Amino acid sequence: MVQFESVEAWVDRYRVAWESNKPDDIRSLFTEDAQYRTEPYAEPWIGHDEIVAGWLSAADDPGETTFDWSLLGVTAEVTVIEGRAVYSGGANYRNLWVIRFADDGRATSFTEWWMTEPDPEA
Repeated sequence: MVQFESVEAWVDRYRVAWESNKPDDIRSLFTEDAQYRTEPYAEPWIGHDEIVAGWLSAADDPGETTFDWSLLGVTAEVTVIEGRAVYSGGANYRNLWVIRFADDGRATSFTEWWMTEPDPEA
């Protein structure tokens, strides 16, 4: 079963990749045949090459975001994370991540749900 510490280490590495946009940092998060979905019903990016290309096509600039998260649930099969991404000078997002991990701690499947927070001044 996945433990909080291994999830925390994975999210820390995800944030490193988010900030660096280095292909090796991105690849290190996922198994060679992993599936990454940017929305629940989106066609997945499959494998390192597609994941890296998809990630870099929508890359954020380093220092553009802060990210807070909490672990909502973890079982032997699935991990669920709630997050909040705050963009400097832009919109803020709430996220749900559903992740399935291989025994080596890399993700075999990653699906994100993200929604823009309402503007409190609107």
